[in-house]
Amino acid sequence: MQRRSFIAGSVAAGTLGVVASASPAGAVPGIRRVQTGLAVLASSGFAALAGQRVGVISNPTGVDSDYRHLVDLLHESGRVDLAAAFGPEHGFRGSAQAGGSEGTGIDARTGITVYDAYGASQAKWADLITRSGVDTLVFDIQDVGARFYTYIWTMYDSMVAAARLGKRYVVLDRPNPIGGRAYGPMMTPAYTSGVGKKEIVQQHGMTVGELARFFNGEFLPADAGSPVDLHVVACRHWKRDLMAADTDLPWVLPSPNMPTPDTALVYPGTCMFEGVASISEGRGTTRPFELIGGLATDFDYHWSDRLNARNLPGVRFREAYFVPTSAGQKPQLLNKLCAGVEVKVTDRAAYDPIRTGVAMLVEARKYPAFAWRQDSYDPQRPYWIDKLTGSPRLREMVDAGADVDEVVGAWADELAAFNHQRRPYLLY
Repeated sequence: MQRRSFIAGSVAAGTLGVVASASPAGAVPGIRRVQTGLAVLASSGFAALAGQRVGVISNPTGVDSDYRHLVDLLHESGRVDLAAAFGPEHGFRGSAQAGGSEGTGIDARTGITVYDAYGASQAKWADLITRSGVDTLVFDIQDVGARFYTYIWTMYDSMVAAARLGKRYVVLDRPNPIGGRAYGPMMTPAYTSGVGKKEIVQQHGMTVGELARFFNGEFLPADAGSPVDLHVVACRHWKRDLMAADTDLPWVLPSPNMPTPDTALVYPGTCMFEGVASISEGRGTTRPFELIGGLATDFDYHWSDRLNARNLPGVRFREAYFVPTSAGQKPQLLNKLCAGVEVKVTDRAAYDPIRTGVAMLVEARKYPAFAWRQDSYDPQRPYWIDKLTGSPRLREMVDAGADVDEVVGAWADELAAFNHQRRPYLLY
């Protein structure tokens, strides 16, 4: 199968890299020069992988600053026994839409087998790892910082399988593009799913390397019987208050509807509209998750007016109209004129995406056409919003007429507990 050219971009920090506190000389004023875990590993001649049979879990984001993919670099180095690659949701090349993958095949450039791992259970991961014959898994994917972005659960399930098989697990860290602060409600065990498998908050504020350390310490001893042999190659020069726009790292869309860092910034809040049947989250537009709206016969300019009247920190709302050319699980909105808002972040430091998303839901709920999305395949937990937010609490509070401060205040204690729990695992 012919591989599309890879493009990439972001950074991280951990146990095999050295975390620096200042930008190197020559940096552009206001922009921090950052090295990803991949850059750190490559600078060592891939020494941490020498003598091992390696399988790579990646997608188009697994590149260096010259847009060279990890798989190609390993293959060309001649220093690593590269045996396989594994593709997550959207595929190894990133061409599939949400809920899709690209199948298993042979990579034309390297000749290795690329296994379709999207949706793989821990048992299937164990089978794929065994079939591939690898003894070390290397994870290098750009995350966007939200619990329901599925790449972190690909990492978790493959970590569990690797631990059970006694394999080594290496994470090439990349920065969290929306910074290191945590926000939002906690996942509860009764509502875990493919968009949230373990108890972390909605905007976790961690890099994938930090999450891997957290998973290994908090969850793998119970789920796998023991921690995995984990090694995190840290980023250099990244700090928790930095977002993607603050670094010199190029952006490669991690999935088809995540085209820019602006998308990632709003996503932890506006992705909650995936749980609303009557409203599009802007899929199939040039501004997915920034354009939010329902049928123009049902929604109007009052939505933006009411939101702007709230004076939410760091954000304004533009009255917007659009036609979604991809509707996901909402075919009734496909190619229909929708009316709603465009989310315009004016101050990244002040902006809270989840509080903003709650305010948008509270105001949208006032329209008669508003309807939560229900899934018939899970009659015990039919509301998709409950899986996105971790419990029925948000939905029930919004339905009961609670305002934003009341909804957000409901998770204050669990957020504080999570911040305390994650502290030992932070690298930056």
